[in-house]
Amino acid sequence: MSDVSFHIGEFSQELRLMLAMLEMEDGAELTFEQWELLQEIDWHTFIDLTRHHRVFPTIHLKLQELKTPHIPLFVSGMFQRDYYRNTLQMLALSGEMEQLSSRFANEDIRALFLKGPVIAADLYGDVSLRTSCDLDLLVPMEQLNKAEELLVSLGYMKDEYIATVLNDWKWRHHHITFHHPAKGIKVEVHWRLNPAPSKEPTFDELWSRKRKSSLISRPIYYLGREDLFMFLVSHGARHGWSRLRWLLDIKKLMNQRIDWTRLTQLLKKHHYHNIGGQALFLAAKLLAAPLKEEMRPLLASRKAEWLAEDTMFYIQRMVNLHSPPLPKDVERYHRQYLFALMSKRQKLQHIASFLYPYPEDAKTLPLPKRLHFLYFPLRPLLWAWRKTKRIPA
Repeated sequence: MSDVSFHIGEFSQELRLMLAMLEMEDGAELTFEQWELLQEIDWHTFIDLTRHHRVFPTIHLKLQELKTPHIPLFVSGMFQRDYYRNTLQMLALSGEMEQLSSRFANEDIRALFLKGPVIAADLYGDVSLRTSCDLDLLVPMEQLNKAEELLVSLGYMKDEYIATVLNDWKWRHHHITFHHPAKGIKVEVHWRLNPAPSKEPTFDELWSRKRKSSLISRPIYYLGREDLFMFLVSHGARHGWSRLRWLLDIKKLMNQRIDWTRLTQLLKKHHYHNIGGQALFLAAKLLAAPLKEEMRPLLASRKAEWLAEDTMFYIQRMVNLHSPPLPKDVERYHRQYLFALMSKRQKLQHIASFLYPYPEDAKTLPLPKRLHFLYFPLRPLLWAWRKTKRIPA
């Protein structure tokens, strides 16, 4: 593996200490340099950082292992409270996941849980060691309406945030969101793993490689290891690895029994091999994840190295992509970064998608549904009109 310059020395002391703790194996001790960091950091900043990256459960356990007087009592207390709240949250999500899995099975709806407690149990061995704010599940497109009806019957309310024209929602988007007002639980129902222009396995392929979770006695199905790796790296990459919990997931998954030959073929088939290499570079450089000989085909790409470098923008600045509106410089950088992630074929598809009508076209010039096909030839004119009038495109 060639050396990738991540300029880690430019990271804040708090970020360097957090990375050092995430690198540590169970029972390991800090180096002299890391002990110096521990005595000099701003603890309020450190707490904010671990919350932003959603790694505070792991850091809480590491701080407990260190047993040092250099950690103020308020810090230990804060991490203890966060850990306790997260445990309650994960237990609540586990219970809801069990109920939903049972109800989906009763209605003959095939569902694969993508993240949440099922992944926490698989990767960390304990649901309290990973954070989750919602449940994500994947269903076949033909069962999407049935899944929606079931969730509504259980008291969930659909978030009607998707505007669409000519059924572009099927490929421009990849999930719909439901909230349960009484339980305070959010569920995202996916019909795709990622939004366009992604190329991915069919639901039947994913279902044929599914695993059964041992978290509870009832059958809960989730992705096979290679499919899970592909999903997690595509999700993390799309968000610039701006939260290191996603990278910690990859490190945990790298330690499992993965068929790397099969995984490499899968990633190449679906144009994710550069993103897979990006994740391996980052996990090795930032979290000291061990690299193996069978990973070499994914590490040979120069583009994977460059993409890994590109994520430093998000990590150094503690960027939160989930809180729009984004600062203009972040929005511009992220748009360019997402384009750089794409393969040549995906870039062509992405550019071509601008020729497909957008919901904004229907707002600019409302037409009867039977005439919506006219938005194809009219799109350039409607786009130019909005730009002239400075109407958001």
